[in-house]
Amino acid sequence: MTIGARVLKTGMAVALAIYLSGLFGFASPLITTVAAILTIQPSIYRSWQQVLDQLQTNLLGAAMALAAMKLFGQTPIAVGLVCILVILVSIRLKMETTIGVTLVTVVAIMEAHGQEMTLALERFLMVLAGMGAAFTVNVLVFPPRPRRQFTEQGHHAFSQMSLLLRTAISNEMREQVYRKEKDKLHKTLRKLEDSYNLFEEERKVLARAKRSHARQLLVSKQMIRALQKGSDLLEVVEEHYFASPKAGEWAVRFDRQIEDLTKYHESIVLKLENKMKPNMSMEPGEEREARLVAELTDYVREDPDEHKRLIFVASALFEYAYHLRRLEKLVDHTQRTSGEAEERRSADKADEPAAIQD
Repeated sequence: MTIGARVLKTGMAVALAIYLSGLFGFASPLITTVAAILTIQPSIYRSWQQVLDQLQTNLLGAAMALAAMKLFGQTPIAVGLVCILVILVSIRLKMETTIGVTLVTVVAIMEAHGQEMTLALERFLMVLAGMGAAFTVNVLVFPPRPRRQFTEQGHHAFSQMSLLLRTAISNEMREQVYRKEKDKLHKTLRKLEDSYNLFEEERKVLARAKRSHARQLLVSKQMIRALQKGSDLLEVVEEHYFASPKAGEWAVRFDRQIEDLTKYHESIVLKLENKMKPNMSMEPGEEREARLVAELTDYVREDPDEHKRLIFVASALFEYAYHLRRLEKLVDHTQRTSGEAEERRSADKADEPAAIQD
């Protein structure tokens, strides 16, 4: 079991919240630490957005709590009704993630017997201190790097998928192991989607390099599509290939095609990581694909009812190939554009001394 950065940062945010409680002389660090725990987010953008949203909903919740105490007193029913109202308002404002901290604020304020304004203000400041502690830790300690995380998860997803693809037709892997590995692949793909969303959100806080970031987003999105098409191919092989009579006659052809596509996908991944020489490509020849289509068409015509399932397998193969080719084009375009931009920057720097001398 590994301890992630978010786990460490949660512990550090709690420690900082307790320290701030003692520094500001709060009666108890409980509310401050709860606010800190609920404010930690997986990205800087989400942390900042969470702080802004929580400021709004906490101010609103505090106002509702004070108004309810004036009108109905500090009864349990009044506290419950205010909590319901706060939840409804937060949902209406599309700030559902702030509900937890806002309810802490409401209960803390309405639980202040007698010293309403003074104690209510102090407890509101406790919440703000906890939020500030969490945001500070999230920004300064192990700041989230969604792009690197996305790249690592993409590489891991491809490694898992390539193993399954290479053994899909030959059926060499034990059934239990195959199921386990496929479940791992699906989990990795879901994590990859989450990392992409964080990577996309990063653009909102980047004041510079927005064009290059947008190009990287396009490549990343296409990378996910290609992985999903490879995963879909696994499902199609499992559902249709083995259910087709005499499918074994096509095992060598399909196996060779999948092997070529897996190597092609691997070369694109290496190209993304700048480990391939320029202008190198392992794209499978389209002549073999055309020959496969012609042979499969003739075979299906012999007995359409029995052999039509093989069409689904071939279709999934060609769709996977299409998205791989599209991914390579995007990668080549992005790297070429980045290289040109780097050359322009180098030329501008070289011209600067001459301009100063003139």
